[in-house]
Order: sequence, then C-alpha cells, then structure tokens
Amino acid sequence: MIVDVHTHCHQPEHWGDEHRDHWEGAYGGEPYPVNTPEEFDAAMAAGGVDVAITFGLAASQAGVHTPNAYVADFVSKLTTPTIPFTAMDPLDADWRDQLDEAIELGFQGVKLYPVLSLFDPLAPEFEDFYRRLEANGMVCLWHMGATPSPIGSLRVSQPLVIEEVARRHPDLTQIMAHMGHPWTVDTNLVLRKHARVFADVSGVPSRPFGAYQALVNAQEWNTVPKLLFGSDYLLWTPAEAMARLRGIATLRAGDLPYVTEDTVEQIIHRDSIALLGLNDPRN
Repeated sequence: MIVDVHTHCHQPEHWGDEHRDHWEGAYGGEPYPVNTPEEFDAAMAAGGVDVAITFGLAASQAGVHTPNAYVADFVSKLTTPTIPFTAMDPLDADWRDQLDEAIELGFQGVKLYPVLSLFDPLAPEFEDFYRRLEANGMVCLWHMGATPSPIGSLRVSQPLVIEEVARRHPDLTQIMAHMGHPWTVDTNLVLRKHARVFADVSGVPSRPFGAYQALVNAQEWNTVPKLLFGSDYLLWTPAEAMARLRGIATLRAGDLPYVTEDTVEQIIHRDSIALLGLNDPRN
C-alpha cells in the first residue's frame, strides 16, 4: 500500500501575487502550473499511489487562499481515492464557518501555514481552534521549516513549536510536513516524545545531504515508524519523490551510518490511513 499524504490541488489564481513575487525565483523562474484532475490522477497512477491526501493553501495576509468548495469539486473529479483537507488561516475572522463547511463537506484534516500566514501557533487565542479540531477528529498538517518568501516568519515554523502544541493537546493528531527541514534533528526529538505527532518526508530528498542526515537521525532515535510518505506534488510526482528517496539509501560516507533500504521502503509503504485514524476513501 502506498499513501501520499502531501499533494496539492490548488491553481495559480489561489496564490494571488505571492508565487510570482517571491517563489518563482526559488523554483526555476516558472509560473505555478495549472493543475487538472486528469494530470493528478495520471501522476498518482504512475507512482502506484493507492490513496492520496490533497489540499490547497491559505495565508490571508499574503493573499493566498484555496476555497473549500474548489477542493471538494477537484476531489469529486478524481479517480484516485483521495482524502481532502481544508487549507485554513486561523487569523481569518470566519475560521469557524470555514471549518464547519469543511466538516460538512467530509474533509478529514486541515493544512496550516504559519510561516506565511504569520500566526503564532502558541498564542492563547488559538486554543479554541485546536479543541475544535480534536472534537471533530481532524488531522492537523503543518507546513514546517523553510520558505523562500521574505515576508514569511521562520520563528513560527520550527518543530519545537509543534512540541508545545502537542504538550497542550496530546490527543490532537499532527503531521509536520517536510520533516521540518532544515530542523530535522528537532523534528525527530518531537516525534520520539509525542504519540500523536508524525512527520512527512515531502521535499526532503530534494536536498540529499540533509535527507541523509535526517533519515540516519530517525534511525538512531527510532522514529522511522513515525515518518510518512509525501510527494509534495506538483513540485514532484510520487514516482520522482520515491526515486529520490530510494537514492538516499545508496549514499555512503566512509564508515558513517547510512540510510537503509528497509527504512526507505517502510516510509513508502506506510499505512498512513490507519496510523492517522482516517476514513479510507476506498471503503
């Protein structure tokens, strides 16, 4: 079984001016591509993906927003069994209405982007937000780590922020995207400590030395069972992401520890649906 927990379904217009102004230079100078359900299905099929999780983006101060209705419509056109997550900015005055709408649409989680939406996850005014996620069994997937955007705040995008959220809300299921890179050592320490906190490896293999360190560290701290496969589609297809991940297991640095093939295959074939407590869309 292969579950891709990190795919995107948003369109160029959902970026506002943010991608053109701050991201194109970091990703080869190309505009964000149009994303069709047919291309999504083809990419998932080529990678042997059995179930995908997909979402858009939300960061209101940056003009970034993917409506719930759009995500629901996109998923309705897919042949790939797909679980939709809402993308929300908890700074929006109507976040409760957005969350209620997502729940009514059958969404099973929320994608949060504090580095760009500029909200502090540890501020007391968001406690009600977390309680509502817990009460409705919603998985919380965080963008953690770097951003190319100069308006972003790295201070709120570090794994130790999630450590504190988990201390306050131990029953909230959370995923730290991208293993929180470059702070992957911190990510592994948080994974080891909190039963309901996981991390996906989306984007990590794109920087081989960092991926080598992150996965060796996961082996040493025994957190490999908490790592989930994610491609970060459209940036990479699942097939490309798997090939890059398997490539990390070929790296050797003298007598130093190395990433084992078993580690990589465990991640790729993890039953993330069961692990996260999600409803399987194939049933």
